[in-house]
Amino acid sequence: MVYECSDDYAFVTRIQRDTAWVFLPGRTVALLEVAADSGARYELDDIVLRVEDGAAELELSESGVKVCVNNRRRAIWEHAKLNGADFRAVGNEPGWHMEIHHDGIVLVADYGSATYRFATPEPIEDRALHHTTYETANDSHSLRVLLEGGGCSDTMSGEEFEVAVTVTLDEKTYRGCGRALH
Repeated sequence: MVYECSDDYAFVTRIQRDTAWVFLPGRTVALLEVAADSGARYELDDIVLRVEDGAAELELSESGVKVCVNNRRRAIWEHAKLNGADFRAVGNEPGWHMEIHHDGIVLVADYGSATYRFATPEPIEDRALHHTTYETANDSHSLRVLLEGGGCSDTMSGEEFEVAVTVTLDEKTYRGCGRALH
């Protein structure tokens, strides 16, 4: 989750079993789950996190209680980053997304109905053109990913990205935008 609070404060949380990892500005803490009347409650020393229905209250001894809501769009990107993705891209019509990890490329295509996995090859860089290309294949499919620096705008949301992305799976081409996560 990426929680955005009313006072321009934001933080990332990842909940795993009975622990909430909270990535605060300048520090990371692991809060342990404790009994709660409703929702979930996590504590450690002077930090309390209460989570319920996509909203959170973060209590910090130095700044009081912050009331926050999850930004789902940002949370998807943070989730990919926390799972080790180095780069993520998205596109529309048909909807698709792709993540490049050091040990694999995952393409989820056609509105989530198909998933393709490939080994990550060494990138081919053309610094003069600000292009990076990945060419790989698995037992059934070939994949070519072209990353072009210089900016890109999502065709549906209008969100701005640093990189234009063209993905060719066998003979089908997907176009979209992406960004480095690290």
